[in-house]
Amino acid sequence: MNRPVFIVIVILVAAMAVAAWVYMDTKSDTAAIETLNVVDALGGHDTSGYDRADGPRDFRFPDDHGAHPRFRNEWWYFTGNLRTATGRRFGYQFVIFRIALKPEPDVHLSRWAGNQVYMGHFALTDPQTKQFIFQERFSRPAIDLAGAQSQPFRVWLENWSVAEVSEDHWHLQASMPRIRLQLDLRPQKPAVLQGEKGLSRKSSTPGNASYYYSITRLATHGTVTIDDVSRKVDGESWLDREWSTSALGEDQAGWDWFSLQLSNGFDLMLYQLRRKDGTIDPFSSGTLIDTKGRTVPLRGNDISIEVIETWQSPRGGRYPSQWRLRIPSRDMDMVIRPVQADQELDVSIRYWEGAVDITGRQYGADITGHGYVELTGYSNHVTN
Repeated sequence: MNRPVFIVIVILVAAMAVAAWVYMDTKSDTAAIETLNVVDALGGHDTSGYDRADGPRDFRFPDDHGAHPRFRNEWWYFTGNLRTATGRRFGYQFVIFRIALKPEPDVHLSRWAGNQVYMGHFALTDPQTKQFIFQERFSRPAIDLAGAQSQPFRVWLENWSVAEVSEDHWHLQASMPRIRLQLDLRPQKPAVLQGEKGLSRKSSTPGNASYYYSITRLATHGTVTIDDVSRKVDGESWLDREWSTSALGEDQAGWDWFSLQLSNGFDLMLYQLRRKDGTIDPFSSGTLIDTKGRTVPLRGNDISIEVIETWQSPRGGRYPSQWRLRIPSRDMDMVIRPVQADQELDVSIRYWEGAVDITGRQYGADITGHGYVELTGYSNHVTN
């Protein structure tokens, strides 16, 4: 879900109260947390001591599925579109964020202490009933309440988790009041390194970037349980992985992010960074992935995104709600429609993240598809 790297820093502001609770080694640490404001977080001033995404690196798997605690933040971001045997549709979002409060190694005398905060978002879209159900959760790695490891791969937040069952087989589980998700995930394509061999630059400022890879097709099987009624489902999921010590540029207002799985076997990741003056940042980019997992990089001027419809949130703010997306160099012309308008998460930072359907044409042939879109910076929830 590129999740431009500064999403966690935005959310970090709302997590400050939780951070003050989970990290209690010294009074000075707590005071620093309590005085951090939106400008500090978005401006990225507190980067000293952390590693930066300032150049290419060698990615190693399965090691890089685990945590990178020398960076300030990272996430494991799953989205997917599922159907029952009778065609009933569901969409899901499952993400665990790791946020470092200090750059020092997480070594303490007490098992209750820690310098990391873990946060999760879990959402289910049910177009048949027009329901969109979501939950936010915070915890700490103390006494194994939350954490991440690479061998065997596992990331967890209390009873929410994704864990390796065997090679190329992961199990995802999450529950909240009324909803339970149990899914088996198997990659159908190799990991894709986004940006410049995995270095995804967000602006011209050195270090304002992330290390970023995706697994764009995960065959998905399992169950969705709503109000104690379980339904078997099949479908496709998408994983985004990023870690960095970066921030929102002063002139950037938000982003539109697309992860699209097409009927011709191609996948498409795009993110469009929006400036406060309404223009599109030239560091917007994307990747087209073919049926074999080979990639074609896309720059902002390769992509045309036209907003066709909008949706007014009852909580405030107006979001795009239908798009025409064109990539002339690939003879690609598509219309992207949400499966339902209201897929807005009203959590620490309010944003829209929802399942979409795709119709269009490429090289004279009809194409369809599905995917997920994330929209930030449209609500009036956060002000300076």
